[in-house]
Amino acid sequence: MIQKKICMLGAYAVGKTSLVQRFVRSIFSDRYLTTVGVKIDKKDVAVGGRELTLILWDLAGEDEFQHLQMSYLRGAAGYLLVADGTRPNTLDSALLLHRRVEREMGTIPFVLVLNKCDLKGEWEAEGGVLGDLASRGWPVIRSSAKTGEGVEEAFRIMAEKVLG
Repeated sequence: MIQKKICMLGAYAVGKTSLVQRFVRSIFSDRYLTTVGVKIDKKDVAVGGRELTLILWDLAGEDEFQHLQMSYLRGAAGYLLVADGTRPNTLDSALLLHRRVEREMGTIPFVLVLNKCDLKGEWEAEGGVLGDLASRGWPVIRSSAKTGEGVEEAFRIMAEKVLG
């Protein structure tokens, strides 16, 4: 079976761990636990008739993203770049992380995931910026780890991208 390492990147509290838990175990918890370092999970998926194991590296939030943690990206086939739609500054952080990854690792497949779309009353993600990114070919998925909306789609697109 093919195995691909996928990293979860983004600011603290954007929902990286919750997205992984929803995808891998179909669960959601309102309890917030900060990721320290890295947490690794895996899930087998079928893509285009091929079996693939996604090895998911849930990295600590961007505020703690030191040079040492860049080493966690070594060998990654791709990454989910996660932002919180209720906190526009996390999209700015995601864009900075993306530039940093490209500078350090070169161009590897990624998907931009705007999480927490279930909080419609608090949603502040800018349509103009997102439209611009989408027009540049960025895969942009709106998701909710709480409801499951967009979660399978984000990981499916990532799996398709890493398989080519």
